[in-house]
Amino acid sequence: MNRSATLSRSVRLFRAFLHEQDDPEGFYSVLAADSVAQLARWADLQGATVLDVGGGAGYFADAFRGAGSTYIGLEPDAGEMTARGEPEPGTLRGSGEELPIRSGVLDVCYSSNVLEHVRRPWAMADEMVRVTKPGGIVYLSFTPWLSPWGGHETAPWHYLGGHRARRRYRRRTGAEPKNKFGESLFATSAGAAARWARNCPDADLLAVLPRYHPWWAAWVARVPGLREFASWNFVLVLRRKA
Repeated sequence: MNRSATLSRSVRLFRAFLHEQDDPEGFYSVLAADSVAQLARWADLQGATVLDVGGGAGYFADAFRGAGSTYIGLEPDAGEMTARGEPEPGTLRGSGEELPIRSGVLDVCYSSNVLEHVRRPWAMADEMVRVTKPGGIVYLSFTPWLSPWGGHETAPWHYLGGHRARRRYRRRTGAEPKNKFGESLFATSAGAAARWARNCPDADLLAVLPRYHPWWAAWVARVPGLREFASWNFVLVLRRKA
């Protein structure tokens, strides 16, 4: 149990989360620092080679490099890669569903808030395990569809259906949402993620966590049904088998 996951930490993360849309730099810098601290429970990041799958503009790069890691970003969208100007050095353009990385070469394979944007999420999860070396760590977090932010900027109307929420957003704003249900946003569940992790033949499941919660609320990620609504952001941590 990670007793450093305190209530004050949760408040800080949720406050930063409220500004994801209007201040992504601020939100992701807070989340990156927290992610590095959380990962340090399972992996020695000093000298580690880390792949950030779906790393976008490289918001996590400074935090991982500050921990002594060699950071490699991967992003399929050229627009996302240049959201802060020039692409982050060391970033590859490619698909998470077919990682352009040799098998078994990474110390840590990390992905934050990407899985719900992938048409074949478990293909991406399998790829993350494949490229991780024996004994290495796979850290995978995403927003379950039934969580309060499952519809992203169309929330909470996604509870009435993703396509309906998308149409409502278009009528209200005159533009498509950034995260288009059925194209770049999909209904991914915590239950399906947990089943994939338990049945993964090449990795051991170390932890399931609600990412933003204090340690004493970690149990919600282990309760079927409840975790879909209450975990907000669902985390799987796995260790690649020898």
